[in-house]
Amino acid sequence: MAVSGFEGFEKRLELHFTGEDDPMGLRRLDFIALEQVLNAVNCCIVSAVGNCFFDSYVLSESSLFVYPMKIIIKTCGTTQLLKSIPCLLGHAFELGLSVCGCRYTRGSFIFPEAQPFPHTSFKEEVLYLEECLPTNLCYRKACILPSKVCHSWHVYTASDHYIVDQVPNIFTIEVCMTQLDVALARRFFRRCGDHNPGDVAGKEMTATAGISNINPCALVCDFAFDPCGYSMNGLDGAHYSTIHITPEDGFSYASYECVGSMDNYDEIGTMVQKVAHIFRPGTMSISMCTPQLDDVDVCSQIANSLKPVGLICRSCRIEEFPATGSLMFQTFTTQSETVMNSGQKLQNSSHMPWRKML
Repeated sequence: MAVSGFEGFEKRLELHFTGEDDPMGLRRLDFIALEQVLNAVNCCIVSAVGNCFFDSYVLSESSLFVYPMKIIIKTCGTTQLLKSIPCLLGHAFELGLSVCGCRYTRGSFIFPEAQPFPHTSFKEEVLYLEECLPTNLCYRKACILPSKVCHSWHVYTASDHYIVDQVPNIFTIEVCMTQLDVALARRFFRRCGDHNPGDVAGKEMTATAGISNINPCALVCDFAFDPCGYSMNGLDGAHYSTIHITPEDGFSYASYECVGSMDNYDEIGTMVQKVAHIFRPGTMSISMCTPQLDDVDVCSQIANSLKPVGLICRSCRIEEFPATGSLMFQTFTTQSETVMNSGQKLQNSSHMPWRKML
């Protein structure tokens, strides 16, 4: 049997809804309904906070965000994320809502052989999505954006006529990092004899790593796992950010994701530079989903911002998706030689990482 570590690369599902004119919409889902959805995925809620725009949940494996007409679930490990769809659509129907858009993204798994159905391959994932989503989502596209120096990026989108005409003026960035600086990654291990609750230990890690400096205006909800690992959600008005870290040597991984207004897209370079400073990764990929704009300008801005931290852009690809606009995928490394997949090998096959909540 192959020995593997904890799978840091997340699967991300975003569903959009339309229906009754209800200012609360999906936020009316109670805790029992959310538990049913997450039980299908094989994860649970460990911390929660909300504001007047949306509700934010830190999960045992990543994050959940619930807006009135949109829900985002992001999970790592061997969770079965796509199995949440039938349950979610059922609860939405009870609220008088119907799905009008879907986006599923993920990087290449570090340990693909450990993934259960339907995540055994991208082909299986697409087939499962096609079976779960209603036929009114007629604009569909699936593709893999390859990279020779980093992991590949897998994207599936589906939408109906309603959402095609209502692409919002926001961007979504997903940053994936591997080969984290060993000394910096140690900050996300619990101290020996630390018996503090996960939220208390999480705040300590947030302060030590300087994570709150990425967006000082955000309300941070953080959590530390035992013996290692960290998650946080940040709330800044209607926009969120989230960080997840698997710090073990040999398969270290960190992700950063945020949503922001296109009016502030000129600040993206500064933001990703701050993220790179915190983790000093050997490889980094950036996926940015935007409405139509000068993508080349954004590519250059991000590439120039990462040069001072020693990350060189190795590839850049732009794809168009129905109702999503442009999706830009860039890869970066600190070395000139090709790095396959995540660029990492399991250095200690006897080390089986585990995480638990306190």
